[in-house]
Amino acid sequence: MELDRYPSTAFGEARRTPGRHGYVAYYPKPIPRKIELPGSMVRRLADAEASLGRLAGVGRLVPNPELLIRPYLLREALSSTRIEGTQATIAEVYEIDAAGEAPNPDVEEVLNYIEAMRWALSERQRLPISSRMLCELHRRLMAGVRGRERAPGELRKTPNWIGAPNSTVETAEFVPPPASELPRLLTDWERFANEDPEMPLLVQDALLHAQFETIHPFLDGNGRLGRLVLVLFLIERGRIEAPLLYLSSFLERDRQAYYRALAAVQLSGDPIPWIELFLTAVDDQALDAVVRAERLVELQQRYRAAAADMGTANGVALVDLICEHPLVTTRFVERRLGVSRPTVLRLLRALEKRGVMRQVEPGARGQQRYEAQELMAVVTDEFMGQGPPQVQAPTRASKRASN
Repeated sequence: MELDRYPSTAFGEARRTPGRHGYVAYYPKPIPRKIELPGSMVRRLADAEASLGRLAGVGRLVPNPELLIRPYLLREALSSTRIEGTQATIAEVYEIDAAGEAPNPDVEEVLNYIEAMRWALSERQRLPISSRMLCELHRRLMAGVRGRERAPGELRKTPNWIGAPNSTVETAEFVPPPASELPRLLTDWERFANEDPEMPLLVQDALLHAQFETIHPFLDGNGRLGRLVLVLFLIERGRIEAPLLYLSSFLERDRQAYYRALAAVQLSGDPIPWIELFLTAVDDQALDAVVRAERLVELQQRYRAAAADMGTANGVALVDLICEHPLVTTRFVERRLGVSRPTVLRLLRALEKRGVMRQVEPGARGQQRYEAQELMAVVTDEFMGQGPPQVQAPTRASKRASN
């Protein structure tokens, strides 16, 4: 890390650590409680606030919030872990879940992210955003996956650094503050997360993330944890009621711009590029989430109508299940609905005749699999906002088959 590349700014400075084996590291200052935003960003902030408000409204109107929470949280978990190098896909997560198989390492990182967020939401009333929460979230994120040997749930006691493979603390591009600085820095970070400074909430969220990534308090997993807290903070402050914002999908599309914007805070003390990128991400992803929500609700209503004349409550129950899990196996449906295999097959074939699902290639163990392709398209990147889906009207033959 080159000392002269990091001048002293309102956000911190680079200097050599004391001692015979000292090295150059970045020493952050307390997070500024006031930020002057350029006039050009006023509209960007207003757009982001308006889009976030629309998303919050949609979340409150959906009868079954899990219809949105599960796929949206899965999108966020996938994109956040892919920024760190995993290769999992939404379809792969659904397939492994439906087949009841042990997840591969990439999928396990995704599932850990989801479990960590759900844990944080369950503990909101008891535990505010704090160092204690960060440590528990980190432990859950890193359990059994890449980096599990690097002290999950514990603040680092040794240096870490960011740079090319095989770089050292001397040759790294960026070296976060030494471990001895963590108590001071995290105390300030925690206070900032729970106070109301003289700045818009979205700007506060952006600065909270930038400072966390600068501090890099853990030996591994800081990126995933920092992005999880971005959304958790908005829930904690009541801007959205559930994890319906998948910001990492935006950040993953141009991760180099994301890295450059964060680096500008350290290199020149300029938070504006990162704040602007963050506001753009909020605006873009909130609007995307609203469109997907409208399509998901429409599909659920259409599918429920198609199942209503099947003469059994299990038809509607199956529709609700596939809205949360668009790819199913017969065994998965048996287990979730508590019905026999012949009943499952009859229900799946009836929905197939109504255009709700179609049978796809068998799984690795020969299990029969059915997919609600229009639903799958909405929760993956295949969705491009096409016209409303068409569900076939049931014929007399299909009515008889469902009885």
